[in-house]
Amino acid sequence: MTDVLFLAYHFPPVGGGGVQRNLGMVRHLAPLGYRSIVITGTERPRGHWAPEDASLLETLPPETEIHRLPGPQPPDSGVWRSRLERRLLLRPPFTSWWLEGALQAGREHGRGADLVYASLIPYDTAETAVRLARELRKPLVVDLQDPWALDEMWLYPTELHRRVDLRRMRRALEAADAVVMNTPEAVRRVRDEFPSLADKPVVSITNGFDPADFAGPAPRRDDGAFRIVHTGYLHTADGLRLRRVRRLRKVLGGTYADVDILTRSHVYLLEAIGRLLDEEPALASELELHLAGVLTPEDRRVAATSPVVRMPGYLDHGASVALVRSADLLFLPMQALPAGMRAGLVPGKTYEYLASRRPILAAVPEGDARDLLREAGSAFLAAPADVDALAGILTEQLERWRRGERAPEPRPEVVARYERPARARLLADLFSEILRR
Repeated sequence: MTDVLFLAYHFPPVGGGGVQRNLGMVRHLAPLGYRSIVITGTERPRGHWAPEDASLLETLPPETEIHRLPGPQPPDSGVWRSRLERRLLLRPPFTSWWLEGALQAGREHGRGADLVYASLIPYDTAETAVRLARELRKPLVVDLQDPWALDEMWLYPTELHRRVDLRRMRRALEAADAVVMNTPEAVRRVRDEFPSLADKPVVSITNGFDPADFAGPAPRRDDGAFRIVHTGYLHTADGLRLRRVRRLRKVLGGTYADVDILTRSHVYLLEAIGRLLDEEPALASELELHLAGVLTPEDRRVAATSPVVRMPGYLDHGASVALVRSADLLFLPMQALPAGMRAGLVPGKTYEYLASRRPILAAVPEGDARDLLREAGSAFLAAPADVDALAGILTEQLERWRRGERAPEPRPEVVARYERPARARLLADLFSEILRR
């Protein structure tokens, strides 16, 4: 058995989409001969991006060794303090707690490990991962769930701040023995931005889904409603804030591209639904939009403008999958980008949406997500802000549903490609290559 020291703040009982990658790798690396020694946060997570889902702990392999940082976890900085920290490049109390605690725990429990593997969310984790690997004299593999300073969704106060973080990113990736990115586009960006990594393995291992989550029949329904489902985070607050300062942002910079984040929310879908309700008011009793996940006040304020919205709150993973499988149409929104630019990420929910074999309404830009959905064949594609297209697709799918016609299903060979055991096999092969070196 090969022991892997795994730094992962986002780990059960933390829930949410980002945890699924870390949990899935630990689960499916074990049968391949890799035992995980996990360094993670407390048993009482807190914060908008760390909802609690204790049910995920039940799926861990028994040989997994988990070492948690002593609590309590420092609370997130308030709005004004957080802005000050970002502008003055100050380290938040949470970051100091996590980095110092992970370093101490890694020193104590990682001496017998064969390799250090780090999930770089938060990105500051890279600092501790590099230091630990050097002290323990072990190879280091870093895994970026999103492309850090090359992520169009990541907003900096100014272009100078982004450049500072870009240098931090370069130093961390150069110090690693291998780099794992989440999408092919992210690999391309890293290769183009950092020529110094030319001789280093920089590979794409995408997110995926666990086949066991989708085994057995889908939930049965007899409510007579056309159900649209979205799971996970919406980005209404960031989108509205960026809209307010867009002109200033163009002067100050601080983004990888001229991005519109508001499209990665329910705003445009609700506008399309509003048009349908204006034409057919009775549809309000036939149509449901379920928004499952941690919602901000801005998310709820926008949702409250429509009579068809249901907000069940954050659901544990099993309940979330059941809701997805019960849908008549799944909604997948993404950010809007300038013409000719490809998105640098694929939302993690994309793979579970495909695994559910339900039709998908995808308001996505050009990029890996759009390519995947087009290849799978079960999605109806629209540009992120195209309300006319969204309304047209909704009308067509409602008519199909009323006629009792079957919805299109994705191509099985495309879906099978993203099963998590296959994703873990790619990571295990990379570990083997690095250890041979």
